[in-house]
Amino acid sequence: MFPRRCARAGLCLLFLSLSAGPALSAQSGLAYLGDELRALQADPFANPGLLWVDRGEALWHQAPPGGGSACASCHGPAETLAPLVPALPRWNSESRRLEHLEGLIRQCQTDQQGTAPAPYESEALLALTARLSFAARGRALSNQVAPEATEALARGKAFFYQQRGQLELSCADCHERYAGARLRGDRVSEGMINGFPIYRLTWQTLGSRHRMFRWCNEAVRAEPYAYGAEPYLELELYLRQRGAGLPVETPAVRR
Repeated sequence: MFPRRCARAGLCLLFLSLSAGPALSAQSGLAYLGDELRALQADPFANPGLLWVDRGEALWHQAPPGGGSACASCHGPAETLAPLVPALPRWNSESRRLEHLEGLIRQCQTDQQGTAPAPYESEALLALTARLSFAARGRALSNQVAPEATEALARGKAFFYQQRGQLELSCADCHERYAGARLRGDRVSEGMINGFPIYRLTWQTLGSRHRMFRWCNEAVRAEPYAYGAEPYLELELYLRQRGAGLPVETPAVRR
């Protein structure tokens, strides 16, 4: 039933409690939650991720130390950038590389505000990311990919299907082959990214897409890449296209 390589390595404990079921196509992780977590995400007063959205709104209008301008001084309300969020990551023709939301915020902090960029997974960066993504809530993830990014897209897809780590498992092994299956009382999702940044009960805090990628790498005992690394940007691009049409639902709540 299971890949022979796993039996040989003796590292298939991850799947011992899986009861395989039919995978649903193009479903948000919300579809795999129990009623309690679905209600928590939908509650505008109880969803813990909204604390970061509120903090992001304050930061959006706050000038940085040293006399720089607030984000709102250039961009106006956060909602003006709502169309951008579902199209990220995207190809930057000047730098000739992919850029994502966190990277754009950090670049703006450096180039426009004259301040040090907020570290990845810091409260400030998560708050700004959550606020901008919240502004785009309900908008569909785009399937548009610039011609210059087709090779990056192909590498992102290859990453998704490549076995890695001591467990020799790929993203697809969990989120495609066993999507909808039971794992220790939970249901395995399709690994969609339309809810990020998410509030994860396991973390007891908000986390980015790249934190989730790193967590998954560590779960299969593979060396994770750094935040903002090119392989994660390419995977993010592929997953954005893979989930095209799903609505942004930031801040999602996940177990």
